[in-house]
Amino acid sequence: MAGPGWLERLRAAGKTALLRDGKRKIHYLFEDGKEMAEEYDVKTGQLVSRKWREKSTLGGSGNWQVEVGEPASPLLGALESELIKESSSNPVFVRKDTLTSFQWRIRNLPYPKEVYSVSVEKEQRCCVVRTTNKKSVRTALGVACCRTQKDPIFE
Repeated sequence: MAGPGWLERLRAAGKTALLRDGKRKIHYLFEDGKEMAEEYDVKTGQLVSRKWREKSTLGGSGNWQVEVGEPASPLLGALESELIKESSSNPVFVRKDTLTSFQWRIRNLPYPKEVYSVSVEKEQRCCVVRTTNKKSVRTALGVACCRTQKDPIFE
């Protein structure tokens, strides 16, 4: 989302902040109707989560799209839990931003970590996780921050 006008958009957005459960929560409402919610750890100042939401086609509030942090699990008894959903044993990809680095964490890997290798695909601008035993599907992690900003990883 970063770009030449990003700072101006951020300054012009309506902001609401509160402290709760050891986290600083900030909600941004942009002029185009998009919303962004961020949570920071009060003790460390690190970004814990960042979510985006846009208006739906009919003007209602859409679903939150998690950019940083772990997605919230659906509440028990919610309609979404009764529909078809992915297996809980599938790998989960989580992005975490710190002051000095971007981190991508992968949970629920079915094989030992020695089986995996990570590489960077310059042409497709993504990080790729592969297995050496060829038993699982190759997975590409899109690097959203590197697509919008110039990053030395792809130079």
